[in-house]
Amino acid sequence: MNIRSLTRGDGVVIGAAVVLFIASFLNLANFDCPSGVDCSRFNTNAWDRLGLLMSLYLAGIIGAALLVVGRLMPGRKVAGLDLGQFGAAFTVFALWTAFWTIIDVDNAGAGLILGLLAAIVLAAGAVAGPLVPALKAPLVGAPKPQAVQPPYGAQPGQGYGYPGAQQAPYGAQPSQGYGYPGAPGQPGQGDPAQTHAAAQPQQAAPQAASPGGAAPAGDFTPFWFAVPVARPLYGEDGAPNPIAELAPGTWYLAVEQRGQGLIAQTQDGRRGVLQDTTGIQRG
Repeated sequence: MNIRSLTRGDGVVIGAAVVLFIASFLNLANFDCPSGVDCSRFNTNAWDRLGLLMSLYLAGIIGAALLVVGRLMPGRKVAGLDLGQFGAAFTVFALWTAFWTIIDVDNAGAGLILGLLAAIVLAAGAVAGPLVPALKAPLVGAPKPQAVQPPYGAQPGQGYGYPGAQQAPYGAQPSQGYGYPGAPGQPGQGDPAQTHAAAQPQQAAPQAASPGGAAPAGDFTPFWFAVPVARPLYGEDGAPNPIAELAPGTWYLAVEQRGQGLIAQTQDGRRGVLQDTTGIQRG
């Protein structure tokens, strides 16, 4: 569970649910009470009418809770449907109830008016949250990823594009560096042809050894990356349930291109498909 996975759309939903909860304590209707007459029995709120409370106010609050839980814990399902889908259905139902209830009441009170406005915002945030780019932005700014030790005991500066890696001198081969055979200022300089022949096996080594035991397809070069917000990692077999969640502030290794997505490898060795690659930071 990662709170940084919440989006601005989720923030709109949470705010609307709070307003809906407050509206449930306000009067449902306004009455002109004559002086000297006790009209307290007419000043009712949603908690005095169970049917309206459950179908409008609590339905909207439950829908908002399902949306947030579905965002924090992706992959959870109820009757084959994602929690977010259930939550969106609850919010639309709450709006439907609020609309017809306020039409049926002659003198709608603050509880119904504020409840209708909150239900409109709640349903709009639930439906438009996954669609509008401005609402898909993270609610809490993700910290800048910090350099971490590469997995599998690799030393800093090694690997494919690991942040902070030392670049070889201009013209040097990937397997060569300071101290490779034949480098200027190093002992053992000899015939250039021998040096070139000795470097051939070394040049082939990074190409043959690919992280995860699979060679990258085509001319794809593995690289390190970090995600701006928590994103699910799906299995390579196409299963709909995520196998892991990539968290901000951690570097992951992209080992292969898969359509518009990436085959990513976590630090514990799991591989999967990152479908949403927007905004990732390359190392």
